[in-house]
Amino acid sequence: MPSWGGNVHDRPRWEQRTKMELGWADWGEVNPGPAQVRKRAARGRLAGQEVNGRKLVYLDNAATSQKPSIVLKALLNYYEEYNSNVHRGIHFLSAKATDRFELARKKIAAFINAKESSEIIFTRNATEAINLVAHSWGLTNLRAGDEIILTVAEHHSAIVPWQLVCQKTGATLKFVSLTEDEVPDSMNLLESLSKKTKLVVVHHVSNVLASTLPILDIVRSAHGVGAKVLVDACQSVPHMVVDVQSLGADFLVASSHKMCGPTGVGFLYGKAELLEAMPPFLGGGEMIADVYLDHSTYADPPSRFEAGTPAIGEAIGLGAAIDYLSGIGMQKIHDYEVELADYLYGKLSSVADVRIYGPVPSQTVQRAAICAFNVDKIHPTDIATFLDQQVRLRACNPYGNMGNVDYVATGHHCAQPLHRHLGMNASARASLYFYNTKEDVDDFIEALNDTIGFFKSFS
Repeated sequence: MPSWGGNVHDRPRWEQRTKMELGWADWGEVNPGPAQVRKRAARGRLAGQEVNGRKLVYLDNAATSQKPSIVLKALLNYYEEYNSNVHRGIHFLSAKATDRFELARKKIAAFINAKESSEIIFTRNATEAINLVAHSWGLTNLRAGDEIILTVAEHHSAIVPWQLVCQKTGATLKFVSLTEDEVPDSMNLLESLSKKTKLVVVHHVSNVLASTLPILDIVRSAHGVGAKVLVDACQSVPHMVVDVQSLGADFLVASSHKMCGPTGVGFLYGKAELLEAMPPFLGGGEMIADVYLDHSTYADPPSRFEAGTPAIGEAIGLGAAIDYLSGIGMQKIHDYEVELADYLYGKLSSVADVRIYGPVPSQTVQRAAICAFNVDKIHPTDIATFLDQQVRLRACNPYGNMGNVDYVATGHHCAQPLHRHLGMNASARASLYFYNTKEDVDDFIEALNDTIGFFKSFS
């Protein structure tokens, strides 16, 4: 995609939508001119916000995204106008709440192209969704000698539940390493498949390496040996077109809060025939057909896996977020983020003493808009802390005015095994979303250079 500048009308049509059409709170003004157009559309009330007298630049989108006002209004509208429980009343408020709640489920199904909305299970988050599969499908189907294949780059939420299941069933975990390009070795994964393999658990996009796995190839080969595939799509569903029927995955999980929706809700996609054969994960109200003193019978999916009162407002808010993303177009979002990703990598790789993890972008390799990195002889926590609090410290810094306030992540990003494999304990991470701009990247690089200069001045 071209670099946007000059007149705002030169930008793609989806970029020209008015703040009323997009619905973001405090959009901020767009000032066309010689400099790159500043795009603040999707930062909600963070747009134009200042911290310590400096412009805020939010670059922690792999952890959570900002929310458009359409989502906030959907939440408020539920609580103010039709607050009621779902599936439990015949009165007007309950019927309306139930309709909106189930409509959100249908929106998710359409968004990822599930065959039926009943294949979508609401959960608290993606972590709970994986635990649901682990305890319901895993404890029922896995036995001693069975194998589960993962990569060393998996999120903790995709590792720990299966460790617990293996402790109870006697199944074993097998981990696939990285290639020299620091990408999970998909060829080795395919070669590791055998009749012992019962499940493959893989991410779609890595939250550290920014790499994308060939899910379709993995699914085809896994199915060839009779194994099921669970895909952690937390870093893909918000950023690209994801079609579960085309991918063929048996299970797929994602979180609302990473795709402009509220916290406290996520979803599990599962093929209908698998969900129908799985026992309940939690017991209680809503997930039953009939309850007797000595036994109970259970509802069909999805109700079977949604015990108790769900996060009603949050699910409706997620539906509103899907409306917003769909209105822009996921392919357009992805195309723009590919350009941002290349720009971020190019700028960051030009900074002295910086080590970026994951593959080098090329004509055949696309990185997600994520860069986990370290700076030689400077702890990543010091980098992130200094970027966050740089204005207070700028009087001590002889290398510049420290620019704007940049929020980046630091730590192991819930991927300790991967960090150990790479020979480190932690990394800093800048992660972008479609509402970020090249100007944000420039601000970040300027601040990072100043930060490095500050610490190098003591050496």
